[in-house]
Amino acid sequence: MKDNSIRKLVITVFAILLIGGLLVDSAAQKRRRTRRRSSPRITNPEIYQPSPGDNSNSNGSETTNGNSNSNSSQTEDPDSMKRTIRTLSNQVDRLTDKLNDMQASQQSMVDLERLSRSEQRSAQLRTELSGVQAKKSELAAHLEDIEYALKPENIERAAAGIGTTRPEEVREQRRKQLESDRTRTQQQLDQLNASEARLQQAIATSDADVDRLQKKLDAADRAAIENAKTNSQSGASQVSASPTPTP
Repeated sequence: MKDNSIRKLVITVFAILLIGGLLVDSAAQKRRRTRRRSSPRITNPEIYQPSPGDNSNSNGSETTNGNSNSNSSQTEDPDSMKRTIRTLSNQVDRLTDKLNDMQASQQSMVDLERLSRSEQRSAQLRTELSGVQAKKSELAAHLEDIEYALKPENIERAAAGIGTTRPEEVREQRRKQLESDRTRTQQQLDQLNASEARLQQAIATSDADVDRLQKKLDAADRAAIENAKTNSQSGASQVSASPTPTP
């Protein structure tokens, strides 16, 4: 009986201690949560105030840098500027030479085409002239035959071969036919003579154009050869006159 009362007393004390510990623990957790939920305090940093000496030093350094930059830009190397100007001038000269060469080449092509046309025209005119001269030879021979047939004895002989009771009429008719043929042949010869003179004049003009264009092309070829020699010599002189870079 006495042991049971002691056991109950011990259990009761133990329960009181356990409950008290739980209460203390819950109170501590509530305090921690309250501290976590509280807003943090914001503190403004102090603004840095430079001293007058720092401003003067920075302004002085900036002024010094500006002066040094201006001095460096003003004291640029004159030799470098001269080399740059010389290089640009050489480039302009080369471009000008190329442009002149292109224009000369284009003009040469035009002259070649004109020369070819003039040569073809001369050949065509000579062919026409040969045809005219051949017709002239035929008509001249025919005219000689007409003149021979117009002789009285030849007209008499031709009329005698025709059986007729009126030989005088036959001879007159024969003479008129021959004279008409002679007139027509002479007119054709006159036209051919005019055509021959015109063709000869045209051939002379065309040959003069051919000769002029040929001389012009020959002169252009000689000038191109001389320019090539001059350019090669000037290039060699520039290479020899260029300064040797120092290591």
